[in-house]
Amino acid sequence: DAVRLPLGVNVLRNDAEAALATAVASGAAFIRVNVLAHAYLTDQGIIEGRAHALLRKRSLLGIPVSILADLLVKHAEPLAPLDPVLAARDLLERGGADALVVTGKATGLPPDAARLAVLARALPEASLFAGSGVTPENAPAIRSNVRGVLAGTWCEVKGRVREERVRALAEAVHVGSP
Repeated sequence: DAVRLPLGVNVLRNDAEAALATAVASGAAFIRVNVLAHAYLTDQGIIEGRAHALLRKRSLLGIPVSILADLLVKHAEPLAPLDPVLAARDLLERGGADALVVTGKATGLPPDAARLAVLARALPEASLFAGSGVTPENAPAIRSNVRGVLAGTWCEVKGRVREERVRALAEAVHVGSP
């Protein structure tokens, strides 16, 4: 109740159904699913997307919780080579994602600005979010190609969120925005 922004849920490493249940119980607007489709090799083993199960459960519940799916999820490598644009289309058209999260290779590393630009041009109807590594310094190169940012790591110092960092990042992301 204290926050006016849409809130979301991500249950790591890839428990999309638990995230959906938590979102429904808490009234959250969206869930983030790290591997909605395809299969990835991670430090936790092979993780396979289960879009069909998640979409079926969301349909049965009849709750309008949006699905934000990671594209080429961080801390992982696809089991087979994936073209970023084709993988993005798969997530949107076949996986049922409502939006895509584009990250760097690891937590705190920014997404490649050139890749974001390619995706924005190839998929102008897609809602793209930067999901890691956005800072006040790189926000100008990122913000023009995304609908928003999911921020956390840069806003923390020694595990505690710092209000001044949140404000600085919000200002950098929103400069020149309508």
